[in-house]
Amino acid sequence: MSHHLQYVWTNLMKLKISAIVALALASSASLGAAEKMTTGTINVISTTPLPSIGLPLNIIPANIQIFDSKDLRNQPGVTFADQLMNNAQGITFNEIQGNPWQPDVSFRGFSASPLAGTPQGMSVFVDGVRVNEPFGDTVHWDLVPNFAIQGMQVVPGSNPVYGLNTLGGAIALQTKDGRNNQGAALEAEAGSWGRKRALAQFGGVSKDGSVDYFLGTQHTTEDGWRKYSPSHINQTFGKIGWQNEKTKINLSYMGAYNNMTGNGLTPIDMLGGNRDDIHTSPDVTKNYLNHFALNGSHWLSNDVMLSGNAYYRTSNRNTLNGDANDDFDDGQFNEDTELCTGENDDCSPGVMNRSRLKSRSLGFNMQAAFNQPIWNMKNQFIAGVGYDLQRTKFYQTEQFTNVGSTELDDLGAFGFDSRRSPANLDDDRETTVNLGGRSRTASIFATDTLSINQYWHVTASARYNHTKVKNRDHLNPSGSDESLSGDHNFNRVNPSLGLTFTPTETLSVFGSYSESNRAPTSIELGCANPEVPCKLPNAMASDPPLNQVVAKTYDAGLRGKISDNFKWNASVYRTMNHDDIHFINSSTQSGALGYFDNVGRTKRQGLDLGLSGTIDKFFFRAGYSFISAKYDSDLTLINEINSESIEEGDGAIINARKGNYLAGIPKHQFKLRAQYEITPQWLVGSNVVYYAKQFVQGNENNAHNGSTSNCTEDGNVQCPGKLSGYAVVNLDTQYNVGQGWRVFAKAVNIFDKDYYTGGRLAETMFTPAGAWSPDDRGVTAVVPGAPRAAWIGVRYEFGGAPEAK
Repeated sequence: MSHHLQYVWTNLMKLKISAIVALALASSASLGAAEKMTTGTINVISTTPLPSIGLPLNIIPANIQIFDSKDLRNQPGVTFADQLMNNAQGITFNEIQGNPWQPDVSFRGFSASPLAGTPQGMSVFVDGVRVNEPFGDTVHWDLVPNFAIQGMQVVPGSNPVYGLNTLGGAIALQTKDGRNNQGAALEAEAGSWGRKRALAQFGGVSKDGSVDYFLGTQHTTEDGWRKYSPSHINQTFGKIGWQNEKTKINLSYMGAYNNMTGNGLTPIDMLGGNRDDIHTSPDVTKNYLNHFALNGSHWLSNDVMLSGNAYYRTSNRNTLNGDANDDFDDGQFNEDTELCTGENDDCSPGVMNRSRLKSRSLGFNMQAAFNQPIWNMKNQFIAGVGYDLQRTKFYQTEQFTNVGSTELDDLGAFGFDSRRSPANLDDDRETTVNLGGRSRTASIFATDTLSINQYWHVTASARYNHTKVKNRDHLNPSGSDESLSGDHNFNRVNPSLGLTFTPTETLSVFGSYSESNRAPTSIELGCANPEVPCKLPNAMASDPPLNQVVAKTYDAGLRGKISDNFKWNASVYRTMNHDDIHFINSSTQSGALGYFDNVGRTKRQGLDLGLSGTIDKFFFRAGYSFISAKYDSDLTLINEINSESIEEGDGAIINARKGNYLAGIPKHQFKLRAQYEITPQWLVGSNVVYYAKQFVQGNENNAHNGSTSNCTEDGNVQCPGKLSGYAVVNLDTQYNVGQGWRVFAKAVNIFDKDYYTGGRLAETMFTPAGAWSPDDRGVTAVVPGAPRAAWIGVRYEFGGAPEAK
């Protein structure tokens, strides 16, 4: 604890404020959100995203996973999602975007993904502000600088207090401040894939101890390990705060200017021996962010605390995607001359898709926490309100290859360059979408934890959400069949009830039931017509309304300590999603035409087991998770490549039945973190991550047979419906040289395991050698895992406020 916090503590004791209030104030000053502090053997945390008085972790009816600054410091990664993927129970991932800053993260089978069209099911908070993007509830991991994170928690279940989109869980992040990060630091790193990273940060406290400040900036650039996949990441974070014995206020800024290339799904037979080839190019995403947040807390009395925040956020996203043309029709060519006789759009082999998305968000959250007994029983009651206003503008164009008088046999070389990027493009760009969306959500919530006695604790919560979504089509007139304009309203009260039994100080038994909802977003409401499918994220069509998703979760478990050095946990859960929203593919081409629809019920249930401990200089954390993610309703989907597809009309359907597994979710996972202190200055660690096999998208009926598939007429064993399980081993080390110098290194996939993190039954118009062909073919397109790589870096820490020494 810093000298300033000791000063605050001493004065609070002089004012005779109770110990629990003093503890909460000191910890809220340091972290200001979900994780509060560890005192002796008790973790005190907030039960809401905002800072509050806090409760002992052992009476909360949920298996909350906590990662503090030490965990984050010992395991460096490009995003904070790396910490989750390598350590958190129930977390799986795939790199569907083919870029390390754009992972698709899943917790208990619920996604927090940057990819529009993925069923989103997790909420993510930074200092109490929800940062899911308004256009699809997506999560852009690259926008949150990892160097600015002080701590984070994974909150399981459909906890209604965390608001919209908390179907399977929530992730709460707290950022650094100058009070706990005093002094300056410079850091540089370089290594594989041409990656170079530079970081500078500085934090401190004023002489009178009332003001603290922190500022950091980081630049990362790399060539990427796959062909034509460079990325440039620029992140900035700053915070200034003021506090006295009763009040704390801070203003923070988070900014990003990122240019990322993510070459994702590629047919297996096109990857090559180094797994680094791509399907088409370019696949560029540019993200821009300006995020301002004002947070504050104030003690009205010894047992009443007010807290709140207000934020303003601008987020822009521009994409450039080169693709094969889904609408290509060789029947439009004259049989004798082989020249196009139809529209250029139908004869073009390639198309360049561009999109611009501008989002503006603002809002506030306020709550009051009361730590007062009821009928001589300990009780904490929190009530609050929230309001969020989000505006989006989405604009998309298509630019086709100008076929002119090119013959059919020459289209490939004419339409694509050596990088398989569309070439010889038409001068005109066709505008396909020009949409404005506005979403407003007003909420009121309350949660109460009553300790009936020292053994039994009851927690009850409820939240009312009212969401209104307006879409305005600036391309098609209102009332026309193709207009995207529409007004939509969604309302719901979500309850939860939990019970915790603590027979001893080292054992807790808990159970809970909770509900939460997710309202459809503008992008989903703008692409929900099966008669007019769209290409995500690049186009939308007129649509019928969608129902909101409602998740209902049962959760039960135990957690405890074998001794002060060994902790364990075990939990089981069952979540049923009602009216789940999925993107339904209506074609199997690489562009993935389709539409959003309510698909009925989906069910996730499973088991989490964890054990961590310290033996002398050795630390370990092990976790096992079993996830059974299944459809709980029959569903008809479209996929011509699936061997069990049934011809219907101009396409082919597959029937996913109740009990079939959802694609892309491994059933088993195991994670191990081992760390050894060779000397007080030298630390060595390793992460082992294992994921079991998974079904690929397009095999939702779980019946596709790759050896007798529709991929080719004679069958093709490179068209599997499942991806094999895999294990990856990473190593890291750091050495404190002294005089402020520290050297660190990291190696990933040290055994160079060949594996795939995701896949889809699809079609391509390219041969295994990469040449364009007018005859499409069926394939399993996959996302290859990164090969062996290593980086080394150095950090120099110096300076610091004199009063901090």
